[in-house]
Amino acid sequence: MTDLTKSHKESPTGVGSAGEVFMAFLKLGLTSFGGPIAHLGYFRDELVERRKWIDEKGYADLLALTQFLPGPASSQMGFALGLLRGGPLGAFAAWAAFTLPSAILLTLFAFGAAAFDGPMGSGIIVGLKIAAVAIVAQAVWGMARNLCPDRERATIALAAALIVVLVPDLLAQVAAISIGAAAGLLFCRSDHEAVDSHIAFPVSRTVGVASLALFFVLLFGLPIATVASSSQGLAVFDSFYRAGSLVFGGGHVVLPLLETEVVRNGWVNQDQFLAGYGATQAVPGPLFTFAAYLGAVLGPEPNGLAGAGIALIAIFLPGFLILLGVIPFWDSFRKRESAQASMRGANAAVVGILGAALYDPVFTGGITGPYAFALALTCFVLLMAWKAPPWIVVLVAAAGGIVIGLAR
Repeated sequence: MTDLTKSHKESPTGVGSAGEVFMAFLKLGLTSFGGPIAHLGYFRDELVERRKWIDEKGYADLLALTQFLPGPASSQMGFALGLLRGGPLGAFAAWAAFTLPSAILLTLFAFGAAAFDGPMGSGIIVGLKIAAVAIVAQAVWGMARNLCPDRERATIALAAALIVVLVPDLLAQVAAISIGAAAGLLFCRSDHEAVDSHIAFPVSRTVGVASLALFFVLLFGLPIATVASSSQGLAVFDSFYRAGSLVFGGGHVVLPLLETEVVRNGWVNQDQFLAGYGATQAVPGPLFTFAAYLGAVLGPEPNGLAGAGIALIAIFLPGFLILLGVIPFWDSFRKRESAQASMRGANAAVVGILGAALYDPVFTGGITGPYAFALALTCFVLLMAWKAPPWIVVLVAAAGGIVIGLAR
C-alpha cells in the first residue's frame, strides 16, 4: 500500500508515525463527547485546522465516503485519517486510541452492575434509561431536519418506521433501508450536485476487492459456521459482526440491531440493555463501544473481558473492511446522479428506523410514569435548547432517577 498518501490534488499531508497518530486520537478519544456528528467536528478542528494532516477538500471527500457506507461514520473517518497519516499501523493506532477509553469505562461499568442492586443503584439505572429517551429523541430530531427536508424523504422515513414497527425483525430493518434506497432512485433525483474533487488517497483495487470479499464471506459464512459448530463464542461474533454490517446513518441506529441480536436472543435483559445504552452517553468516543458493555454482561459465556473483546472487534471489523473495499471505486461512483439519489432515500429510511427505535425499546423501557416522562422532557430541553453536553444530561438524569426511586 505504498500509494496510500498520493492524490490527484496534493493535500498538505505528510507521513507520520503510528505513535503520533495514537497520541492525536487518544486526545480525541478522551474528549469527544456528543455522538458521531460532534466527533466529525472534533476531527476537523484537530486534524484539518490545527495539525493540517489533510486539507478541507480531502476531508470533505472522506466525510462523503463514510456517510455513504454502513458502519460507524466517525470511527471509519478516524481509521481513514490514521491510514492516510501513518499507514496500516496508523489506522490501527487511530482506532485503538479513539475507541479504548470508552470501551474500558463501559466494561468497568458492566463489572460494577451488581453494585446497582440497591435503591440508589436502581434509581441510577432508571435515570440512565430516561437519559437514553432524550438523547435518541434529539438524534431523531436532528437527523430528520437534515435528511428529510422535503415531503418525498419524509414519506420514505414514515414508510420505514411503519415497516420496522409492524414487522419487528432484523430483516425488516434491512428491507426498510433497501426500499428507501430504491425509492430515492425514483423520487430524490432533483438535488444532484457536481463533484469535481478527488479523494485524498487511493487504495489498490486488489486490496479493495480482497477486503470486500472478506466482508461478504464473514457476513454470510459466520451464520453457517455458527450452526455447524454450535460455538457460543462464534455466535456472539456473528451477531455483533452482523449488527456492524447493517448500520447506516450513524451510531444511534445500531440500537435496534443490537437489541434484536442480544435481547431477543435472551443473552441480555431489557434493563441491562437500556442501562448500558444510557451509560454509553456519559463517556466520550464512539457509540459502538456499547458493544464492549454488552459483551461483558452477556448471560452465556464468553462474557466478561473475553466477551467484551469479541463483541468490540466484531462490531467494528465490517465497517473497516467495507471502507477499504470501496475506497478504490468511490471517486467515480460518487459523481453519479443515481448514487446520490439512492443514498438520499436510504438516509431518509434510517431516520424512520431510528424513530421506531425511539418508541420501542427506548420509550417503552424508560418511561414508566409521569415523573419519568417529566425528567425525560427536562433532559430533552437541556440537550436541544441549552446545548448541554450529553454527559451532563446523563448526570442530571441519574440524579433524577435516584429521586424518583426514593419517592416510590
